[in-house]
Amino acid sequence: MLQVLPALNSGGVERGTVEFARELVARGHESWVLSSGGAQVARLEAEGSRHVTLPVHRKSPLSLRRVPALRRLIRELAPDVVHVRSRMPAWLVWLAWRRLPAAGRPALVSTFHSHYSVSRYSAVMARPRRVIAISETVRDYILANYPVAPERISLIPRGVDVAYFRPGAPDPEWLDRLYADFPHLRGKRLILMPGRLSRWKGQETFLRVMQRLIERDPDAHGVILGGAEANKQHYRTELENSALAMGLAPHVTLVGRRDDIVQFYRLAEVVCHLSSKPEPFGRVITEALATGCKVVAFDRGGARESLAPCFPEGLVTPDDVGEVVERIGMLTGTSVRIELPERFHLDHQVAATLAVYQQALADRDGAGEARP
Repeated sequence: MLQVLPALNSGGVERGTVEFARELVARGHESWVLSSGGAQVARLEAEGSRHVTLPVHRKSPLSLRRVPALRRLIRELAPDVVHVRSRMPAWLVWLAWRRLPAAGRPALVSTFHSHYSVSRYSAVMARPRRVIAISETVRDYILANYPVAPERISLIPRGVDVAYFRPGAPDPEWLDRLYADFPHLRGKRLILMPGRLSRWKGQETFLRVMQRLIERDPDAHGVILGGAEANKQHYRTELENSALAMGLAPHVTLVGRRDDIVQFYRLAEVVCHLSSKPEPFGRVITEALATGCKVVAFDRGGARESLAPCFPEGLVTPDDVGEVVERIGMLTGTSVRIELPERFHLDHQVAATLAVYQQALADRDGAGEARP
């Protein structure tokens, strides 16, 4: 199996790719990932997959020069399935794949990880005969905007590794290190806002929530966990300046990109998910729920799909800051029991995706791939 995506840095798609690759290896499959590289390559290879570095991430006509090299690589690796997870790499794979001899082509599968803009550029994700949608909202978006027959789309929510994201207390040694780095967090009720730093992810809304919340709960402390891409580092500075101007410097901490998010989930009183537009899925929601942490999120898109079946009391009116504050206050100090449905487990995702691979292989050996 060959998965292809732009890079292996932070983000839900990247972490999901690495976790899925690990599970492929555990089930006896040969797992390869092609990307431009990144911080998670070491983990990927340590868990048994192999990585090929090729700059497939640049949205530029010059990237077309990579097509011959990619075609040679596919010939050399001879994967049974190539799984594309982003638009630019998908174009390069498609152009390389179509010039291969029909008898030697791998099966193609794509995953829509987002509501991609409706354009010829995005339409490449609908070209494989088998398409995976990560949520109902994404599936509906595909059907509304691309000429894809419903039977070609498989709905497979992104799965949580429940053996790792499980309920429990934070590790004592981890707590000691956390309080050594951030002593002002000791004794506070942490309200956690995890996610990549991006305007639409809702960090500015979170600051407005915290501004109101500390008026009624001075022991509450906001933690923004996540990093910004290289070209968006200025946004972190904007958030820090906004927090300072709002008088929140003592009450909100930006801890940056971390690989210990499960410990923060276990420590937090509530996790907030406040994206300004419907999320395709919202991975942090199911991760937090798997650890038993309460979640407050706007009632739309993928957030609704995740919360409604297992913690509906966490849903609030979209963009209503006051209701978010009220709901956090209502949930603070309460004990809840959260059961994450099996369809949100990583094992289910892996089994369902392998079934799609089998369908794609049957298509290749029978009717062939869908035409553009």
